[in-house]
Amino acid sequence: MAEPRDPHDPKGLIRESFRIDGITAGECRSIFLDWALSMPVGYDAKPEVEALLLKYAGEPDAHPMKQVLSDGLKASGEAKRRGGRAARMGY
Repeated sequence: MAEPRDPHDPKGLIRESFRIDGITAGECRSIFLDWALSMPVGYDAKPEVEALLLKYAGEPDAHPMKQVLSDGLKASGEAKRRGGRAARMGY
């Protein structure tokens, strides 16, 4: 029987990362990037990352995906993409 679909991880990417033995931090960052890119443009992913951290709180602290999620939570909302003239002029 298939697991129910997680609204915070619709493609199951984060879930699967916790199941991979010997996964590296680089692989977790790549998976997290794929997960983040699947979000709609302009979507605030912070609540999703918080929910995922709560869901996987029981996983070992040494698991690299927990660190990647924590880093992603800290970085959410910090970076703003500015394109066009504003980016070139430093506004």
